[in-house]
Amino acid sequence: MNEEEIIIRPYHPDDSIGQITTLLHEAYGQLARMGLRYLATHQDQATTLDRIASGVRTFVAEQGGAIVGTLTLYGPYPESSTPWYRQPTVFHFGQFAVQPRLQRNGIGLRMIELAEAEARALGATELALDTAQPAEHLCQWYQRLGFRFIEYAQWDVTNYRSVILSKRLVGEMDQASQD
Repeated sequence: MNEEEIIIRPYHPDDSIGQITTLLHEAYGQLARMGLRYLATHQDQATTLDRIASGVRTFVAEQGGAIVGTLTLYGPYPESSTPWYRQPTVFHFGQFAVQPRLQRNGIGLRMIELAEAEARALGATELALDTAQPAEHLCQWYQRLGFRFIEYAQWDVTNYRSVILSKRLVGEMDQASQD
């Protein structure tokens, strides 16, 4: 990894939507080459901005003034076609990307940990995500981070079956204090 420090911070409206969109395309490129049509493989800048605006918080990872990572946290989604996302204390994240040359250096993990903390602070008891079922390497990575299978989903904008994975944010110690 480049020695220049990676700073993870909240998205600011002055951040370049073009840079974020290009980052998404590059980071999802391997998945596109696998034949998986994630929205992030081809979305335009207007879609990127809409996705950021619909979230409760977007984080960016920055290195030397360039955006090298992004993650958007979404609150409960009562209109979702998947029942899990409709739960009032289930938050989820998406538009998650790290510059390919910087992957496997802990940047993504740091971003997920920030999303977990933010979701917990906003009252979430679960943090969920969806990804392509055929992207087994991603499913396995998320499972190593403590995410578990919830259900399948089929989105109109993808060409694959998705898996919904979720991680409990309230542990046994938290439960004991609530009893």
